[in-house]
Amino acid sequence: MAERAAGGTARAAVAALTDDFTESTAPVGDTAGDGPLGWEGYADSRVRATARTGEQESVVHGLATVGGQRCVLISFEFGFLGGSLGQRTGDRLEAAYEEAARRGLPLVSLIATGGSRMQEGMIALTQLHRVARASARLRAAGPAQIAVVRDPTTGGGWATLGAGADVILALPGAQVGFAGSRVRPPDADPSAYTAEGQFAAGQVDAIVAPEDLRETVGHWLRLLTRRTDPSASVSVSGTSVSGATQGPDVAQVPGATPAPDATSASDTTLAPAPTAVPLPPPAPVPSAPVATELPRTGWDAVLRARSADRPRAHAYLDAYFALRMPLSGDRCGGRDPGLLCGFGLRDGAPVAYVAQCGTATRPAGYRTAARVIRLADRLGVPVLTLVDTPGAANDAEAERSGAGPAIADAFAAIAAARVPVTTLVIGEGGSGGALALASPDRTHVTADSYFSVIAPELAAAILKRSPDRVRATADQLRLRPQDLVELGVARSVVGAAPAEDGGVPPREGGPG
Repeated sequence: MAERAAGGTARAAVAALTDDFTESTAPVGDTAGDGPLGWEGYADSRVRATARTGEQESVVHGLATVGGQRCVLISFEFGFLGGSLGQRTGDRLEAAYEEAARRGLPLVSLIATGGSRMQEGMIALTQLHRVARASARLRAAGPAQIAVVRDPTTGGGWATLGAGADVILALPGAQVGFAGSRVRPPDADPSAYTAEGQFAAGQVDAIVAPEDLRETVGHWLRLLTRRTDPSASVSVSGTSVSGATQGPDVAQVPGATPAPDATSASDTTLAPAPTAVPLPPPAPVPSAPVATELPRTGWDAVLRARSADRPRAHAYLDAYFALRMPLSGDRCGGRDPGLLCGFGLRDGAPVAYVAQCGTATRPAGYRTAARVIRLADRLGVPVLTLVDTPGAANDAEAERSGAGPAIADAFAAIAAARVPVTTLVIGEGGSGGALALASPDRTHVTADSYFSVIAPELAAAILKRSPDRVRATADQLRLRPQDLVELGVARSVVGAAPAEDGGVPPREGGPG
């Protein structure tokens, strides 16, 4: 089982992951007797669970270092009543979220739970409200949330701490799903409730072997930890704490006002004031792997962009990043293998990336891209997009999957981004399906690319022109790289070799 491979207990999982761990003091309070429902035998069950595990509750939390990066860590003890969430579990989880916000640190959750604790009835179920509210307020305050789903991760624990995280990593073979094994339909496909099934459905970002988990989480913490000014302050639970940058050249992140917490013994929920992160410089424009002469005609540009021999997204990303960590899936049931998304290190600084791979982009791809762009914007990380698509997928399944709304969401994510978005068109720039992932003011093009309102063949068909006029139509569309610079659509042409006739090269743009 994946759980055994990762270290069965909460503390074994912590030890396997961290460089060091300092447990935080648990909130004051304990469940009296047989609990809020007077469930006969509940008190004895807790006593036996403590004797068996050494824990007072189903979670432990504290400050940790993973791969040299600081974080707040939560670890579930499945041996304590199945890692279930009760009222005192909620106290500890809320305290962990609050500590992450107060310190401005990412939150990492090592999850193994069967869901809400039935012996506490609705009091247990309403802890999910507390966790969701604490997660939302931590997100508003800025720090990233990373979930590691162990075996099993089901019920409300999956639907809050797990599926609600920014980055979701799963151990191989782990049971993952809202429905636990005893409450599913008898004819349900068991593969749907596995880590691998959730990855295929776009709900999990990566399957990580236990021996790779420490390095993987360390990389993610390095990429997602916000760069802030420790001399500034932000209000959490009505207290001024350090960690948020103020001053000019910052992007404001709206805070949230707390609602009264009926399930808490005291009002200690998160209440972050508006925080800010410095606006980063634009991501540097990638270099072209090879220099290419500018195309002489529009049709030449189209043929070069469609050539199987030109460099693709993988080549650009591999040359650009010293470290690259992928994000996968739209969290709505879909993945697009023709779109690469994630975060990477460029010259020691994080950059988010969205890269089309030359195929028609699916709705799941646009939704995944929007998710990554919004996360980068929240964390103050610049974005690089590589455009290369004949257009958005336009088959019937794409329409049923929400092609229009997905493209609209991608447009909106870029339009709302406060961090700079840099785009390089590296191949085909096919109409709105390409434009949806392009920067409105920092777009560059390679010498073997084109960008057009429509493919020349389709334009000729719409205009009822004969096939022999497709080439002339390509010229009329002015889709060549040098045309795009002249029209002001692109800042520069990247990787243009000197023309044999000594022609004047196009103007060059800035660094981003």
